[in-house]
Amino acid sequence: MAYRPTERTEARRLAARGRIVRAALELVAAGGYREASVAAVAKRAGVATGTVYRHFPGKAELVAEVFRVASQHEVDAVAAAAAVDAPAPQRIAAAVETFARRALAGRRLAWALIAEPVDPAVEAERLVFRRAYAEAFAAAVRDGVAAGDLPEQDPDFTATALVGAIGEALVGPTSPTSPRRDEDRLVAALVQFALRSAGAGAVHVRR
Repeated sequence: MAYRPTERTEARRLAARGRIVRAALELVAAGGYREASVAAVAKRAGVATGTVYRHFPGKAELVAEVFRVASQHEVDAVAAAAAVDAPAPQRIAAAVETFARRALAGRRLAWALIAEPVDPAVEAERLVFRRAYAEAFAAAVRDGVAAGDLPEQDPDFTATALVGAIGEALVGPTSPTSPRRDEDRLVAALVQFALRSAGAGAVHVRR
């Protein structure tokens, strides 16, 4: 008879996996992917190295999971901002501001998610989540075109271009070697760039 895990053993397995992923995420947020060696993750999670390997074949798979978890939090925040009950320009502005301010608040993690050189498995995940960000912006642009708040355009193209431009603009400010910049000015510039690119007028940015 094939072995079937009980609810208790499955709960323990999931709890151990969760500790491992959280530990790896904390290490990445503090020092990038190079800090998240299997041995370091095991030590921080309070488990044996072999336990990490029971959940993940190697570091590449572990950091890919960390990337998915961290990126999903960011996508969810941006998508929520883009879905507020407001005209499209305000939704776009809110999404851009959310994206930028969250990145600037956690610069080391943002750098890891946006630009740090990574294993191909993580690079593949980057493409997946760029599309997810773009979908959030595209929905706002599409609604804006339908409502007459934005000029006719290809919402998917605009959204993809915006995500690419915003991510590129944040590479320098989130780099571990970059000096601090005036975050309010940077966010305001990004918002206005996005609005002009989508064909909208100026929208006030919080300071």
